[in-house]
Parts: sequence; structure tokens; C-alpha cells
Amino acid sequence: MSWALIPAAGRGLRFGGARPKQYLEVAGKPLLAHAMDALLAHPQVEGAVIALAADDPYWPGWTTRRGKPVITCTGGGERADSVLAALEALPASVADDALLLVHDAARPNLHADDIGRLIAAAEACAEGAILAAPVRDTLKRADGDGRIAATEPRERLWRALTPQAFRRDLLRRALLAARADGVVATDEAMAVERLGLRPRLVEGREDNLKVTTPADLALAAFLLENR
Repeated sequence: MSWALIPAAGRGLRFGGARPKQYLEVAGKPLLAHAMDALLAHPQVEGAVIALAADDPYWPGWTTRRGKPVITCTGGGERADSVLAALEALPASVADDALLLVHDAARPNLHADDIGRLIAAAEACAEGAILAAPVRDTLKRADGDGRIAATEPRERLWRALTPQAFRRDLLRRALLAARADGVVATDEAMAVERLGLRPRLVEGREDNLKVTTPADLALAAFLLENR
């Protein structure tokens, strides 16, 4: 069985607005609730730990959801800090080799088939696995004046999605090593890669979008209302 970790301490400054984006409501419930429900509805996910901002006034106080335990902890200023806090908040019964799924709080349109394929890949690969999507657009590199400097080859380039799945002991070791080296890991795979490991890429659905802008929110609403 796996546990889900959801870093939800961010303020969503790029999105704007008074309410953190993970609490914006679409299709009848907050983005965070959609993300939690997608994970907790899966039969291979046992529970979830949510890393919240200190004195978060928006958290509704869930201790269970979908009949499974929900644990909260105080996150940090960076994503990696929140994931580390969630790791420490896991029940003592969660073994060091237990598989953990780290998922974005503002990524509401996660499908069960992607979760199942990710878990299967991570169970078969000791170095972990992440959902990702191949880059399909032509990529341009800009110069300092905002003009095209070059066209970059897109072969073998992927966009990292979430969840990202790693064993508890490996994830803790990777994040602590990055912190000790003063490196801000923008996702869990980056921290694991720094140990010389190569997590497996699992192609996920293109509509597993992360809400970053108001346009993303409108698209997420459309997708969720039409599932």
C-alpha cells in the first residue's frame, strides 16, 4: 500500500488573489479536495498527509476522506520543506520502503489509471518513477532581447507531472542531501537525480494540468465538469 503526500503550504502568488489557489472552487469543491479525492479513491492508496501553511484559515479540518485517514502538518517556505515535513508526519507504521506518491495540491484532474500505472512502475524500479508527458511543441531559445536565438531539439524531452513516486527512505535521503547542499529541488525527481539515480518516466494524460493561471482554472473547471 502507498501513502500520498500533498504539499499545500504555498500562497499561489503567481496566480494572484487573496485565497491560495489550492482552495479555489471548481466543479463543486476546492482544487485541493479534487487532488485528495483522486488519490484516496484509489485502492492502493492508504491515506494522505497534507502539508499546510502555518495557521491556515482555509483548511476545513478533514481527518478522514473517502474513508481513509488524512493527517496534516505545517509545511515550509519551499516545496521540498513541505514534503520533508509530510514525511516526518507519516504514521510510525509506514515502513521505510513504503511507496509514497507526492502530488501537487493544484493538480485536480488526476485519473485512476495513471495512478495505477505509476505505482506499478515505481514498485518495479528501485529508483522511483514519475508521471510525465513528452514535449510535443517546437521549442525556441530566446536571447536577451526577446528574439529567437535557436530552435531546440525536443526529442527525449518530457514535462514532469505529478504524482511522483519514491520509497520513503530514498525520498527522505534525497531531499535532505539537496537541503544540505543548498539546492532548492523544484520537484522530488530532481532531488533523487542528484544522488546519481534515474527515476522512470511514465507517460501520463495530457489533461493532468497544474492550475497556475486563471486560464488554467477555467480549463480545469471544463475538464472536471465534463468527466
